[in-house]
Amino acid sequence: MSGAVQRFFDLQVNGYGGVDFNGDDLTGEQLHHACEKLVADQVGGILATIITDGLDAMCRRLAAIRDLRERDPLAKQVIAGIHIEGPFLNEAPGFRGAHPVDAIQAADADLTKCLLDAAGGLARIVTLAPERDPGFRVTRMLSDQRITVSAGHTDASLDQIRGAMDAGLRMFTHLGNGCPMTLHRHENIIQRVLSLAGRLWITFIADGVHVPFFALRNYLRVAGLDRCIVVTDAISAAGLGPGRYTLGRWDLLIGEDRVARSPDGSHFVGSAGTMPASFEHLVDGLGLSESDARRLTRDHPIAAIESVRA
Repeated sequence: MSGAVQRFFDLQVNGYGGVDFNGDDLTGEQLHHACEKLVADQVGGILATIITDGLDAMCRRLAAIRDLRERDPLAKQVIAGIHIEGPFLNEAPGFRGAHPVDAIQAADADLTKCLLDAAGGLARIVTLAPERDPGFRVTRMLSDQRITVSAGHTDASLDQIRGAMDAGLRMFTHLGNGCPMTLHRHENIIQRVLSLAGRLWITFIADGVHVPFFALRNYLRVAGLDRCIVVTDAISAAGLGPGRYTLGRWDLLIGEDRVARSPDGSHFVGSAGTMPASFEHLVDGLGLSESDARRLTRDHPIAAIESVRA
Protein backbone atom coordinates (compact mmCIF):
# COMPACT_ATOMS: atom_id res chain seq x y z
CA MET A 1 0.00 0.00 0.00
CA SER A 2 1.23 3.50 -0.75
CA GLY A 3 2.10 5.90 2.05
CA ALA A 4 -1.03 8.02 1.47
CA VAL A 5 -3.87 7.70 3.96
CA GLN A 6 -6.62 5.67 2.30
CA ARG A 7 -9.61 6.55 4.55
CA PHE A 8 -11.69 3.51 3.68
CA PHE A 9 -15.48 3.34 4.05
CA ASP A 10 -17.00 0.01 5.10
CA LEU A 11 -20.72 -0.69 4.67
CA GLN A 12 -20.76 -3.86 6.83
CA VAL A 13 -19.07 -3.93 10.23
CA ASN A 14 -20.58 -6.19 12.92
CA GLY A 15 -17.80 -5.41 15.39
CA TYR A 16 -14.13 -4.54 15.52
CA GLY A 17 -11.05 -4.71 17.70
CA GLY A 18 -12.56 -7.05 20.25
CA VAL A 19 -15.90 -5.23 20.40
CA ASP A 20 -19.16 -6.91 19.32
CA PHE A 21 -21.76 -4.40 18.10
CA ASN A 22 -24.35 -7.18 18.45
CA GLY A 23 -23.66 -7.82 22.11
CA ASP A 24 -26.17 -6.83 24.77
CA ASP A 25 -23.48 -5.43 27.06
CA LEU A 26 -21.99 -2.91 24.62
CA THR A 27 -20.61 0.12 26.48
CA GLY A 28 -19.60 3.59 25.40
CA GLU A 29 -15.98 2.78 26.20
CA GLN A 30 -16.10 -0.29 23.98
CA LEU A 31 -17.68 1.58 21.09
CA HIS A 32 -15.06 4.31 21.40
CA HIS A 33 -12.29 1.69 21.42
CA ALA A 34 -13.66 0.05 18.27
CA CYS A 35 -13.77 3.43 16.55
CA GLU A 36 -10.20 4.17 17.61
CA LYS A 37 -9.10 0.86 16.10
CA LEU A 38 -10.98 1.59 12.88
CA VAL A 39 -9.37 5.02 12.55
CA ALA A 40 -5.95 3.47 13.22
CA ASP A 41 -6.69 1.12 10.32
CA GLN A 42 -7.43 4.12 8.06
CA VAL A 43 -11.20 3.61 8.06
CA GLY A 44 -12.92 6.96 7.79
CA GLY A 45 -16.50 5.70 8.10
CA ILE A 46 -18.60 2.59 8.59
CA LEU A 47 -22.12 1.34 8.83
CA ALA A 48 -22.42 -0.48 12.14
CA THR A 49 -24.24 -3.71 11.31
CA ILE A 50 -26.91 -5.38 13.42
CA ILE A 51 -27.81 -8.90 12.34
CA THR A 52 -30.86 -11.10 12.78
CA ASP A 53 -32.14 -11.90 16.24
CA GLY A 54 -35.45 -11.57 18.06
CA LEU A 55 -37.13 -8.25 17.37
CA ASP A 56 -36.65 -7.01 20.94
CA ALA A 57 -32.96 -7.90 20.86
CA MET A 58 -32.41 -6.23 17.50
CA CYS A 59 -34.21 -3.07 18.61
CA ARG A 60 -32.25 -2.99 21.86
CA ARG A 61 -28.94 -3.25 19.98
CA LEU A 62 -29.94 -0.65 17.41
CA ALA A 63 -30.93 1.74 20.18
CA ALA A 64 -27.64 1.10 21.99
CA ILE A 65 -25.61 2.01 18.90
CA ARG A 66 -27.80 5.08 18.38
CA ASP A 67 -27.50 6.32 21.97
CA LEU A 68 -23.82 5.53 22.54
CA ARG A 69 -22.87 7.12 19.23
CA GLU A 70 -24.72 10.30 20.14
CA ARG A 71 -22.59 10.74 23.27
CA ASP A 72 -19.20 10.22 21.62
CA PRO A 73 -17.76 12.65 19.03
CA LEU A 74 -15.41 10.00 17.63
CA ALA A 75 -18.24 7.49 17.24
CA LYS A 76 -20.35 10.13 15.49
CA GLN A 77 -17.46 10.76 13.12
CA VAL A 78 -16.79 7.10 12.32
CA ILE A 79 -20.28 5.57 12.43
CA ALA A 80 -22.06 7.16 9.48
CA GLY A 81 -25.14 5.02 9.97
CA ILE A 82 -26.47 1.52 10.55
CA HIS A 83 -26.85 -1.50 8.29
CA ILE A 84 -29.73 -3.76 9.39
CA GLU A 85 -29.07 -7.26 8.04
CA GLY A 86 -32.23 -9.29 8.55
CA PRO A 87 -34.47 -10.62 9.95
CA PHE A 88 -36.36 -10.80 6.63
CA LEU A 89 -34.14 -13.44 5.04
CA ASN A 90 -34.37 -16.86 3.41
CA GLU A 91 -34.43 -19.36 6.27
CA ALA A 92 -33.15 -22.36 4.27
CA PRO A 93 -29.80 -23.88 5.31
CA GLY A 94 -26.95 -22.25 3.47
CA PHE A 95 -28.93 -19.18 2.49
CA ARG A 96 -29.43 -18.09 6.09
CA GLY A 97 -25.71 -18.38 6.86
CA ALA A 98 -24.98 -17.26 10.43
CA HIS A 99 -28.45 -15.82 11.00
CA PRO A 100 -30.47 -17.81 13.61
CA VAL A 101 -33.33 -19.65 11.95
CA ASP A 102 -35.73 -19.12 14.85
CA ALA A 103 -35.53 -15.34 14.40
CA ILE A 104 -35.88 -15.20 10.60
CA GLN A 105 -39.30 -14.15 9.35
CA ALA A 106 -41.20 -12.70 6.43
CA ALA A 107 -40.93 -8.97 5.87
CA ASP A 108 -43.54 -6.93 7.69
CA ALA A 109 -44.11 -3.17 7.61
CA ASP A 110 -44.89 -2.85 11.32
CA LEU A 111 -41.79 -4.80 12.35
CA THR A 112 -39.71 -2.74 9.93
CA LYS A 113 -41.02 0.45 11.52
CA CYS A 114 -39.97 -0.82 14.96
CA LEU A 115 -36.45 -1.46 13.69
CA LEU A 116 -36.21 1.92 11.99
CA ASP A 117 -37.54 3.73 15.06
CA ALA A 118 -34.94 1.99 17.23
CA ALA A 119 -32.20 3.08 14.83
CA GLY A 120 -33.35 6.67 15.28
CA GLY A 121 -32.90 7.82 11.70
CA LEU A 122 -29.50 6.13 11.29
CA ALA A 123 -30.62 3.21 9.10
CA ARG A 124 -28.82 3.49 5.77
CA ILE A 125 -29.05 -0.09 4.41
CA VAL A 126 -31.50 -2.90 5.07
CA THR A 127 -30.58 -6.35 3.72
CA LEU A 128 -33.55 -8.62 3.03
CA ALA A 129 -34.55 -11.52 0.79
CA PRO A 130 -36.94 -10.34 -1.93
CA GLU A 131 -38.85 -13.63 -1.83
CA ARG A 132 -39.65 -12.95 1.86
CA ASP A 133 -41.19 -9.54 1.06
CA PRO A 134 -44.77 -10.13 -0.18
CA GLY A 135 -45.62 -7.67 -2.92
CA PHE A 136 -42.27 -5.98 -2.24
CA ARG A 137 -44.13 -3.74 0.18
CA VAL A 138 -41.26 -3.35 2.66
CA THR A 139 -38.79 -2.76 -0.16
CA ARG A 140 -40.98 0.06 -1.45
CA MET A 141 -41.48 1.44 2.07
CA LEU A 142 -37.74 1.58 2.72
CA SER A 143 -36.95 3.03 -0.68
CA ASP A 144 -39.56 5.75 -0.15
CA GLN A 145 -37.68 6.67 3.05
CA ARG A 146 -34.39 6.89 1.08
CA ILE A 147 -32.92 3.82 2.73
CA THR A 148 -30.84 1.56 0.48
CA VAL A 149 -32.50 -1.83 0.10
CA SER A 150 -30.04 -4.65 -0.50
CA ALA A 151 -30.90 -8.24 -1.37
CA GLY A 152 -28.97 -10.86 0.55
CA HIS A 153 -29.24 -14.31 2.10
CA THR A 154 -31.71 -14.96 -0.69
CA ASP A 155 -32.66 -17.44 -3.38
CA ALA A 156 -34.92 -15.03 -5.19
CA SER A 157 -35.82 -15.88 -8.76
CA LEU A 158 -34.86 -13.59 -11.60
CA ASP A 159 -38.45 -12.30 -11.76
CA GLN A 160 -38.46 -11.67 -8.01
CA ILE A 161 -35.21 -9.71 -8.18
CA ARG A 162 -36.54 -7.67 -11.09
CA GLY A 163 -39.78 -7.00 -9.22
CA ALA A 164 -37.84 -5.90 -6.15
CA MET A 165 -35.71 -3.61 -8.31
CA ASP A 166 -38.85 -2.02 -9.70
CA ALA A 167 -39.90 -1.42 -6.08
CA GLY A 168 -36.57 0.17 -5.15
CA LEU A 169 -33.96 -2.58 -4.61
CA ARG A 170 -30.54 -1.08 -5.36
CA MET A 171 -27.86 -3.39 -3.93
CA PHE A 172 -26.83 -6.98 -3.31
CA THR A 173 -25.07 -8.00 -0.09
CA HIS A 174 -21.78 -10.00 -0.27
CA LEU A 175 -22.36 -11.89 -3.50
CA GLY A 176 -20.89 -15.39 -3.48
CA ASN A 177 -21.72 -15.80 0.20
CA GLY A 178 -24.95 -16.22 2.12
CA CYS A 179 -25.75 -19.19 -0.12
CA PRO A 180 -25.13 -22.96 0.02
CA MET A 181 -21.76 -24.42 -0.90
CA THR A 182 -23.46 -26.44 -3.66
CA LEU A 183 -25.75 -24.76 -6.21
CA HIS A 184 -27.21 -25.55 -9.61
CA ARG A 185 -24.43 -24.93 -12.11
CA HIS A 186 -26.44 -22.34 -14.10
CA GLU A 187 -29.72 -21.50 -12.38
CA ASN A 188 -28.44 -19.95 -9.15
CA ILE A 189 -28.50 -16.68 -7.25
CA ILE A 190 -24.97 -15.69 -8.28
CA GLN A 191 -25.72 -15.97 -11.99
CA ARG A 192 -29.06 -14.17 -11.60
CA VAL A 193 -27.46 -11.21 -9.86
CA LEU A 194 -24.56 -10.99 -12.29
CA SER A 195 -27.06 -10.90 -15.17
CA LEU A 196 -28.50 -7.70 -13.62
CA ALA A 197 -25.20 -6.21 -12.52
CA GLY A 198 -25.61 -3.01 -14.53
CA ARG A 199 -28.57 -2.01 -12.34
CA LEU A 200 -27.30 -3.00 -8.88
CA TRP A 201 -24.48 -2.12 -6.55
CA ILE A 202 -22.88 -5.46 -5.68
CA THR A 203 -20.77 -5.93 -2.55
CA PHE A 204 -18.06 -8.55 -2.08
CA ILE A 205 -15.91 -9.72 0.82
CA ALA A 206 -12.31 -9.57 -0.41
CA ASP A 207 -10.48 -11.54 2.29
CA GLY A 208 -9.53 -14.40 -0.02
CA VAL A 209 -11.55 -16.79 2.13
CA HIS A 210 -15.18 -15.91 1.51
CA VAL A 211 -14.53 -15.76 -2.23
CA PRO A 212 -11.28 -17.15 -3.71
CA PHE A 213 -9.33 -14.48 -5.54
CA PHE A 214 -9.69 -16.13 -8.95
CA ALA A 215 -13.49 -16.21 -8.53
CA LEU A 216 -13.60 -12.65 -7.23
CA ARG A 217 -11.58 -11.53 -10.25
CA ASN A 218 -14.17 -13.20 -12.49
CA TYR A 219 -17.08 -11.59 -10.63
CA LEU A 220 -15.56 -8.12 -10.81
CA ARG A 221 -14.87 -8.54 -14.51
CA VAL A 222 -18.44 -9.61 -15.28
CA ALA A 223 -20.13 -7.08 -12.98
CA GLY A 224 -17.86 -4.20 -13.96
CA LEU A 225 -15.91 -2.18 -11.42
CA ASP A 226 -18.24 0.79 -11.75
CA ARG A 227 -20.97 -1.03 -9.77
CA CYS A 228 -18.87 -3.03 -7.28
CA ILE A 229 -18.09 -2.43 -3.61
CA VAL A 230 -15.84 -4.23 -1.14
CA VAL A 231 -16.98 -4.76 2.46
CA THR A 232 -15.30 -6.64 5.29
CA ASP A 233 -18.32 -8.08 7.16
CA ALA A 234 -15.98 -7.64 10.12
CA ILE A 235 -16.76 -9.11 13.52
CA SER A 236 -15.12 -8.44 16.89
CA ALA A 237 -12.04 -10.45 15.86
CA ALA A 238 -11.17 -7.96 13.10
CA GLY A 239 -7.76 -6.43 13.60
CA LEU A 240 -6.77 -8.97 16.24
CA GLY A 241 -5.19 -12.41 16.35
CA PRO A 242 -6.47 -15.88 17.22
CA GLY A 243 -8.76 -16.18 20.23
CA ARG A 244 -12.34 -16.44 21.41
CA TYR A 245 -14.81 -13.85 20.12
CA THR A 246 -18.55 -13.28 19.83
CA LEU A 247 -21.09 -12.19 17.24
CA GLY A 248 -24.51 -11.91 18.82
CA ARG A 249 -25.41 -15.47 19.87
CA TRP A 250 -22.25 -16.96 18.39
CA ASP A 251 -19.27 -17.91 20.55
CA LEU A 252 -16.38 -18.39 18.16
CA LEU A 253 -12.88 -19.78 18.53
CA ILE A 254 -10.69 -18.31 15.79
CA GLY A 255 -7.46 -20.11 15.03
CA GLU A 256 -4.16 -19.22 13.44
CA ASP A 257 -5.79 -18.89 10.00
CA ARG A 258 -7.96 -16.06 11.43
CA VAL A 259 -11.07 -17.36 9.67
CA ALA A 260 -14.39 -16.94 11.48
CA ARG A 261 -16.22 -20.24 11.08
CA SER A 262 -19.19 -21.76 12.87
CA PRO A 263 -18.16 -24.31 15.51
CA ASP A 264 -19.14 -27.18 13.17
CA GLY A 265 -17.20 -25.63 10.30
CA SER A 266 -20.22 -25.58 8.00
CA HIS A 267 -20.21 -21.86 7.21
CA PHE A 268 -18.50 -18.56 7.89
CA VAL A 269 -19.65 -16.25 10.67
CA GLY A 270 -18.61 -12.84 9.42
CA SER A 271 -14.95 -12.07 8.85
CA ALA A 272 -11.85 -11.25 10.86
CA GLY A 273 -10.58 -9.22 7.91
CA THR A 274 -9.82 -5.51 7.76
CA MET A 275 -10.04 -2.87 5.05
CA PRO A 276 -6.26 -2.40 4.77
CA ALA A 277 -5.91 -6.15 4.17
CA SER A 278 -8.75 -6.08 1.64
CA PHE A 279 -7.05 -3.23 -0.21
CA GLU A 280 -3.81 -5.20 -0.33
CA HIS A 281 -5.67 -8.24 -1.63
CA LEU A 282 -7.26 -6.21 -4.42
CA VAL A 283 -3.90 -4.82 -5.52
CA ASP A 284 -1.59 -7.76 -4.89
CA GLY A 285 -3.98 -10.71 -5.18
CA LEU A 286 -6.18 -9.47 -8.04
CA GLY A 287 -3.84 -7.05 -9.79
CA LEU A 288 -6.09 -3.99 -9.57
CA SER A 289 -4.56 -0.54 -9.64
CA GLU A 290 -4.51 1.38 -6.36
CA SER A 291 -6.95 3.83 -7.92
CA ASP A 292 -9.46 1.08 -8.71
CA ALA A 293 -8.97 -0.48 -5.29
CA ARG A 294 -9.77 2.88 -3.69
CA ARG A 295 -12.94 3.10 -5.77
CA LEU A 296 -14.11 -0.24 -4.38
CA THR A 297 -13.15 0.45 -0.76
CA ARG A 298 -13.96 4.15 -0.42
CA ASP A 299 -15.60 5.98 -3.32
CA HIS A 300 -18.28 3.49 -4.30
CA PRO A 301 -19.50 2.66 -0.76
CA ILE A 302 -20.04 6.35 -0.10
CA ALA A 303 -21.70 6.90 -3.48
CA ALA A 304 -24.03 3.94 -2.99
CA ILE A 305 -25.63 5.22 0.20
CA GLU A 306 -25.56 8.88 -0.79
CA SER A 307 -27.23 8.28 -4.15
CA VAL A 308 -30.56 7.28 -2.58
CA ARG A 309 -30.49 10.23 -0.19
CA ALA A 310 -29.82 12.91 -2.79
